[in-house]
Amino acid sequence: MKLQNKIVYILLTAFLGYTLLFSGFIYYSISHFSFVDFYKRLEIRAIATAKIELENPNENNVVQQLRQEYLEVLPNESHLILENVDKSGVLDDPRLELYSDSFLKTVLAEGIATYNSQNTFVYGTLYQTPDGREHLVIFSAENYFATHHLAYLRNLIFTSLAIAFLLIVVFSVMFSRKIIEPIQNIIKKTKKIGLENLHMRLEVPSSNDAIRELSQTFNDMLNRLETSFETQKNFISNASHELNTPLTAIIGEADVTLSKLRQPQEYIESIKAILEDAEKLQRKTQALLLLAETGFDGKRQKFGKVRMDQLILDVKETVEKIQTKTKICLDFSLLPESPLLLKVMGNEPLLHLALSNIVLNACKYSDGKPVNIALGVVEGMIIVIVKDSGIGIPPDEMEYIFDPYFRASNTKNHEGYGIGLPLARNIIRIHDGELRISSVLNEGTTVEIRLPRGNFQL
Repeated sequence: MKLQNKIVYILLTAFLGYTLLFSGFIYYSISHFSFVDFYKRLEIRAIATAKIELENPNENNVVQQLRQEYLEVLPNESHLILENVDKSGVLDDPRLELYSDSFLKTVLAEGIATYNSQNTFVYGTLYQTPDGREHLVIFSAENYFATHHLAYLRNLIFTSLAIAFLLIVVFSVMFSRKIIEPIQNIIKKTKKIGLENLHMRLEVPSSNDAIRELSQTFNDMLNRLETSFETQKNFISNASHELNTPLTAIIGEADVTLSKLRQPQEYIESIKAILEDAEKLQRKTQALLLLAETGFDGKRQKFGKVRMDQLILDVKETVEKIQTKTKICLDFSLLPESPLLLKVMGNEPLLHLALSNIVLNACKYSDGKPVNIALGVVEGMIIVIVKDSGIGIPPDEMEYIFDPYFRASNTKNHEGYGIGLPLARNIIRIHDGELRISSVLNEGTTVEIRLPRGNFQL
C-alpha cells in the first residue's frame, strides 16, 4: 500500500470517527434534554390542572386563566384525576388499565413517576390538597418535539455526515499530497544521484522542519560520501604522480652514482641528494595518508570540548615559530561574555592542523604582510575569519582549489604540495562545519570557517 493511501485512510478514520462521536453526543444530549423538558411541561400542566379541579375554583380562576393564556395545548393531551385515593385498592380502578403497572406502583410508592410508550409521555403524581387528602393525578401527551424535531435532527446529522465525509476525503487527499510531495521529490532526486554525480544535493525547504532536517541530513551524508569517493578516486593517481617524481630522482641518482667508481666526496653529495628526495617523499606520503584518513573515516576521531579562542592562540604561536617574519593580528572584539559560547565539540589536534594550514598559507602567500584572524559567534555558529593581503587566487582557478595537489598558477615561487586546503576542508566537514573562500587576485584571500557551537549549559 502506498504511503499516501495510508495517510488518507488514517486521516479519514480519525476525522470520521471524531465526527461520528461528536454527532452522536449532540443527538443524545438534545434528545435527552427534550425528554426532560417535556416531562417538566407535563408536570406543570398536571399541577395546574389539579389546582384548578381539586381546590376552590373561585380561588383558582387566576391559575386557570394563566394556563389558558400561556400554556399551549399539547398534541393528544389528556389527564386523569382520582380523588382521595386509597393506595391499597386504587390499582383495581378500571380507569387505570391504560397505564403501566410499574408506573402506577412507583407513583404510589414515591409520589411521582414518568414513562413513555410509542412517543406518548406520561407523568403521574400524588397531589395533596390543603385538607390533607391525596389525589392521583396523571397527565399524558404526545411529544411533538421527539417525533418531528428529532427526526429532522437525525436527517440533518446524516446529511452533515455525508458532506463531512466528502470534505474529509478531499482534505485528507490534499493534506497527504502536501506531506508526501516533498518526500517524493527527495526520492526522485535521490534516485538520480550516483557515483558519476555525487555533487548533486537535495533542495532544503525553508519551512517544514522535519523535511528540512531530513534533506540537510542527507546532504551532509552526501558531503561525507563525496569527500570519501573523491579521496579514493584521487588517491592512486595522486600517489603515483606525486610519489613517482622523488622515487625517479632517487633511482636515477643511485644509478648514476653506481655507474662507476667515484671519489668519497661525490658519494657524500649523492647520498645527500638521495636523502633530500627521500625526505620529500616521506612528507608527501604522510600528507597523502593524513588526507586519506580524514576523507575515509573521520568519525573515528575522538571528540571533546575545544575552546576556539585558545586554539587560535596556540595556532598563532605555532605558525610564528615557522613563519618568523610574518605578523599575525588577532581581533577578539566580538567575543561573547560567556566562554562557553566559544566551545565546540571536536578533535583538537585535527582542528589545530586545519587552522594551522590555513594560517600558514595566508602567511606564506602574503610575503611578509600582516595576516588578520578574527573570531566571533553568530546565531549558534562560531566563525573564524583569516584574511591576508597576498597574491590572491586567479578567478578561473577558484573551482579547483580543493583538489588534492592542485596549486594555483601564481604560486610557482612558493613551496607547497597542494594538500593544505583539501585537508582543512575535510577536517571542517568532519566537524559539521563549512569552509568558505573568497579571493581577489593580487589583493588577498579571505577564508571563513563556520563551526556549530556545542550545546553546553551556560
